[in-house]
Amino acid sequence: MPAQLSNAADEAYAATRERIISGALAGGTLLSEVEVGADLGLSRTPVHEAFLRLAAEQFLTLIPRRGAVVSPVTATEAADVLAMRQAIESASARQVFAAGGPSAEFRELIERNLARQAGLAADADVDGFVEADDEFHLLAVRASNNPIAAHFYELLRGRQQRLRNVLLRIDPATLPASHDDHQWLAACLFAGEREEYERLLEAHLARYQGAI
Repeated sequence: MPAQLSNAADEAYAATRERIISGALAGGTLLSEVEVGADLGLSRTPVHEAFLRLAAEQFLTLIPRRGAVVSPVTATEAADVLAMRQAIESASARQVFAAGGPSAEFRELIERNLARQAGLAADADVDGFVEADDEFHLLAVRASNNPIAAHFYELLRGRQQRLRNVLLRIDPATLPASHDDHQWLAACLFAGEREEYERLLEAHLARYQGAI
């Protein structure tokens, strides 16, 4: 593929994927290659390439001669994503506990993140809180210093963000409760309370399952 076309396809892919993950394009929305291309100032060909990539990731279902439909988040997908999240986060936490807790650097980053969450929750800033929520869990994984865990966690991030947007936009009042969960999780991580951490993590992730 020529570099110019490849760059245009990347642009169409990133823009469409972000709109799906953010919830701007809801499940069931019919997308036209021509219309998406017009919105982005691109020809149909790179948009078609972008749609193929998104279909391979199961964000879109292609419909011959019509375009594509945004795949809805199903209860099964939510359960699968959350199961993998719990496995990775729990395993990462066990490595943190085995090492005597997070390093001073990660502890400071987590504390700063929690402070930012508090302000975002108070302002009912859903977009900002979704990003801070994602950062909190990613920091907890990276604190394990396990690059393999971080790699697999990155592979789930798009679907995780979509679940967060579904839950937190349905009921923005969930923001303070989610922030409280994060504070307790951090306290357990800092104090070495492994069993309580895993119990709280399971309850925290169950919020998302109930939203689908």
